[in-house]
Amino acid sequence: MKKIVVTGGSRGIGAAIVRRFAENGDMVAFIYKNAVDMAKELCCEYKNVYAVEADVSTPGDASAAAKKAVEILGGCDVLVNNAGIAQSKLIVDITDEDFKKMMDTNLTAAFCCSREVIPEFLKTHSGVIINIASMWGEVGASMEVHYSASKAALIGMTKAMAKELGYSGIRVNCVSPGMIDTDMNSCYDEEIVKSIVDEIPLSRIGAPKDVANAVFFLSSEDASYITGQVLSVNGGMVI
Repeated sequence: MKKIVVTGGSRGIGAAIVRRFAENGDMVAFIYKNAVDMAKELCCEYKNVYAVEADVSTPGDASAAAKKAVEILGGCDVLVNNAGIAQSKLIVDITDEDFKKMMDTNLTAAFCCSREVIPEFLKTHSGVIINIASMWGEVGASMEVHYSASKAALIGMTKAMAKELGYSGIRVNCVSPGMIDTDMNSCYDEEIVKSIVDEIPLSRIGAPKDVANAVFFLSSEDASYITGQVLSVNGGMVI
């Protein structure tokens, strides 16, 4: 039985990740911000799931929440940095506040949570960190410059952490989703979704469980010789 910490775990991809580990019998503590009802539902659904409320876009709160999650579980074997936001704007319309919020949520939070749990990993010379990026961090997206930049930076941080921490028995990898059926993409109408599907070789939008399965694999012993890698879960949209 492993001890798992997941940020942004109350809905969408995060909730699917929580469920994947919980159904495996692992202990899971997830951090969430606003979705109180969804967080309560997850905790009621599984006896081995615990919730921590925090805004991880604030560095001090992110570190404190990660620390609390580790305390609840009595340790940590796997950290999944999933919390993130998206926004579609022309670059000339992106404000300083927009850019800072994007970086604080998608990048700084992952850094702070990782920094908090790494001492736990060092105690056992083991541990896994999995960062959830995006295919747009790999190739860039028009009208999502700040989002693409934050996810590209997360990929770079993943590789740097893998090099630094590998000697301590800690693996760090990245899962890079494509178009996934979540609230984040609910703003697209049916016509836009169809045009996107037409560009996907597997001819469908991904499900949150597709990402959760990739995360579960990278956390397992089956991936014990994999670190510093980006596992793309995008149906072939980016090859």
